[in-house]
Amino acid sequence: MPLDLRTAWQRRGALAWALWPASLLYGALVRTRRALYAAGLLRQQRAGIPVIVVGNVIVGGAGKTPVTLAVVRHLQRRGLAVGIVSRGYGRSTDDCREATADSTADSVGDEPALLARASGAPVFVARARIDAVRALRARYPATQLIVCDDGLQHLALARDVELCVFNDEGTGNGFLLPAGPLREPWPREVDLVLYAGPRPNGTAPAFALRRALASHAHNARGERIALAALRGQPLHALAAVARPADFFAMLAAQGLTLARAEALPDHYNFASWSGKDGAAAALICTEKDAVKLWTRHPEAWAVPLEISIAEGFFPALDQALSLSSNH
Repeated sequence: MPLDLRTAWQRRGALAWALWPASLLYGALVRTRRALYAAGLLRQQRAGIPVIVVGNVIVGGAGKTPVTLAVVRHLQRRGLAVGIVSRGYGRSTDDCREATADSTADSVGDEPALLARASGAPVFVARARIDAVRALRARYPATQLIVCDDGLQHLALARDVELCVFNDEGTGNGFLLPAGPLREPWPREVDLVLYAGPRPNGTAPAFALRRALASHAHNARGERIALAALRGQPLHALAAVARPADFFAMLAAQGLTLARAEALPDHYNFASWSGKDGAAAALICTEKDAVKLWTRHPEAWAVPLEISIAEGFFPALDQALSLSSNH
């Protein structure tokens, strides 16, 4: 999204107020849709097993996918057979299909491809998440629980636990789209909140979230290198994520020299990318971008994004799941 619009969303300035009337119409549509589901005129469909939805109420990157991965790994450590579903945003296909460790981002979406490789859990994508759930359960009938990556606003899929993630911008100016960053009014009822910036208002249990780069990078050839070993080398940094400046700032904070910092549109597929800037500069990118970039540049260094969550979150998640299963 344009930087000036993101900046405008952080305060209630002239542009935000100019767009405010349009946000009232948008808000009316959001509330009407939710009311139709609440009244049963639009029907939610149940998965038959517990569903955790990891999502957000703001536009732009909030770190949902790393949180999804952390939740899945926690549940796996508990011995649960977990499946993941997603829409598969940015893919060229439109059917319901499985994302595997060998899937291309073009066929399943970059985030499902990354989750399939990193989690070892079965991952299915479909525009209607319930279709993905049914296909996953048919293929993997022992699955005990579903984690939906994104989908807080996809009300057609009934859910047992809702987890809302906020980045360091919080709720911005508090306005709905297009006057602010909110997809729906906040606060709203959810089970758990994770926040990287100011603690958002609301009654749900909230836990602080920290994001940081790992101390190493790896490439498609199976090679691994410490970030410290890249200091002093000219690097061509790439980021096709919602907030590329964050990635570049994290690299610089590690003492790396960015000969070029190239921001590309979120979910960019690199099909028309012109190539790296000079043979001397090594490529460095996010893991999400690597699943697409490695098909052409297997030597590119991908830096994992690691998160740490305040103590108490996972017990609270287990408690929320326990309460939902008793209903």
